[in-house]
Amino acid sequence: MRDYLIIFGAAVRPDGSASGSLERRVTGALSASRNPALGLIDPVFVPTGGVGRYGPAEAEVMRDLLLAAGVAEADILVEPLADDTLASVRLVDRLLRPRGDDARLVVCTSRYHQPRCALLFRLAGYRVLCPPMPSDRAALGWPKLLRYVLKEILVLPYDALLLLASSRSADQQ
Repeated sequence: MRDYLIIFGAAVRPDGSASGSLERRVTGALSASRNPALGLIDPVFVPTGGVGRYGPAEAEVMRDLLLAAGVAEADILVEPLADDTLASVRLVDRLLRPRGDDARLVVCTSRYHQPRCALLFRLAGYRVLCPPMPSDRAALGWPKLLRYVLKEILVLPYDALLLLASSRSADQQ
């Protein structure tokens, strides 16, 4: 059994570097991997996210940050195709399910985004941990943060229904 730290993507800057949100998500994942209270077993980092407005893929930028922080390449499993949260959940599931692990997923993303990500993975059948993550409040400011929280409230039921519908149609085939 291994634990997987799923790091959800965020914007890449025009110069190809990580945005502040992307850096905070990686920093949070690194902190979680070193947190003895979580009791992680042989953790693997799984950055997920494709090419957004600017390249390279978000997952590749996160991989580079992880490598620069001293994480061994063998402990990183990159998912570079997802273009949104639901796609990240589906593609990470496609990567992990064949491994047959009794996987426990550690959701590493912005605090406002964590509940949706955790629920989607739970609906997909995984055990999920939500570690403390760095705050985005100072960087985003209240108006932008409030907009993101409201988006999460609106999108969560939609994504959950899509995930459940697609898993039921796959079960019927």
